[in-house]
Amino acid sequence: MTPLRALATLIARHAPQDGTTSTAIPRVELVRTASPQAPVQVLHEPALCLVVQGRKQVMLGQHTFTYDAAHYLAVSAALPVSGQILEATPERPYLCFRLNLDSSVLTTLLREMLSDVRREVTARTPGLTLAQVTPALLNVAVQLVKLLDSPEDISVLAPLLERELLYRAIKDDQLPLLRQIATEGTPMHQVNRALTWLRAHYTEPFSMKVLAAEARMSPSALYEHFRTVTTMSPLQYQKQLRLQEARRLLTSQRLGAAKAGYAVGYESPSQFSREYRRWFGVTPARDATH
Repeated sequence: MTPLRALATLIARHAPQDGTTSTAIPRVELVRTASPQAPVQVLHEPALCLVVQGRKQVMLGQHTFTYDAAHYLAVSAALPVSGQILEATPERPYLCFRLNLDSSVLTTLLREMLSDVRREVTARTPGLTLAQVTPALLNVAVQLVKLLDSPEDISVLAPLLERELLYRAIKDDQLPLLRQIATEGTPMHQVNRALTWLRAHYTEPFSMKVLAAEARMSPSALYEHFRTVTTMSPLQYQKQLRLQEARRLLTSQRLGAAKAGYAVGYESPSQFSREYRRWFGVTPARDATH
């Protein structure tokens, strides 16, 4: 059995139902879907996503990334994206292995590798990219998911295999983004500081001066690098955070449209409704009743 087939078999067994399955392995999730899906607006957390069966498309601003078993997705920051599963059937469902990134693990690994982590810092690419799946990377993913069959080994072996998987991704030199997000002083690392601050303070009035101070950059430098990573301005990013949280409040907590808008920082119900409809294609009142 090939490593790809082995990983698909493992995912199908440990994720028997459609949806995202959290596992006993820290930061590892398995995804299964039996049919194509319409585009869904989500905030994608930093992660490596290996599709082993089916095909998916992700859009970040004007950039489109389509990936399958030959290429995996690397997301270096929390980014508002539109995701759509393109190929999936009940007989051959979409299957995906996802490793959520821990920047502390990356930082420690890069220090131990003693690599020139700063040589890629001038790269001007979005915070989301594709890389080729290598046999070495795939083999590590198989060994990691296999630990679900021996839970007693997870606490000892999972951290080692997680580090090896990240090591393979970095060593293959396909993902300079991994180097940047874990390296103090790089534009990617500083933008991530700004993203972290915005996620904690998205309901507050926006201040570019305060945000730049948190990122330890000048306002103009932050604006430029922020747009490169996220394809949007800091103010637009804050709006996406507000809208994503508002939709969660509407759909999971059944909060009314006006209350949801106020809860995420909107003072004007009409502005909230207008921006919500522009992003999601429906009014907040409609989501509140479905």
